[in-house]
Amino acid sequence: MFLQIKKYFNKMKSLKKSPKPKSISEILWSGLGAFLSIIAVFIFTKYLATSPMDNFFLIGSFGASAVLIYGAPQLDYSQPRNFIGGHIISTLVGVLIYKFLSFDLMILSALAVSLSIVAMHLTSTMHPPGGATALISIIGSDQIHDLGFYLILSPILSGSVLMLCIALLINNLSNNPKRFYPKYWI
Repeated sequence: MFLQIKKYFNKMKSLKKSPKPKSISEILWSGLGAFLSIIAVFIFTKYLATSPMDNFFLIGSFGASAVLIYGAPQLDYSQPRNFIGGHIISTLVGVLIYKFLSFDLMILSALAVSLSIVAMHLTSTMHPPGGATALISIIGSDQIHDLGFYLILSPILSGSVLMLCIALLINNLSNNPKRFYPKYWI
């Protein structure tokens, strides 16, 4: 028994040292891309006539995406298939759960996040901010709920495509041959 416990806790030891910080150039390109994307998404969502809290949630979800597509553009989670697909699938899961299940908000929220993870795994579109997007479909205002399946098209798909376009422009401006985007499309 003691050996099993020791083995369990040994799994928590680190095998490597933390990576060194990125170059100043990488950091600045990441910051510029995130800045432009969030401003663009904010302007876009401002005209959807949803509540300020909904915009706050949407920007939060897209903010997490910005960290990935600008701060770590080579990760699988950051690729267009995962970025766009993860948000769309997660929104679809959230809208379906909200429309067709009538449980407590806590249960609906937990189902939306967990089933969006399952759906992203099954479709190979894992994008961690998708969990937040699924949650927005549940905890959003009546205006978000009234959008129903239209939420997938606007603001989720349209906001994601807007961010993707900016990511393509910004991530490929660098002269660093290791900084390019995307690594793959499909």
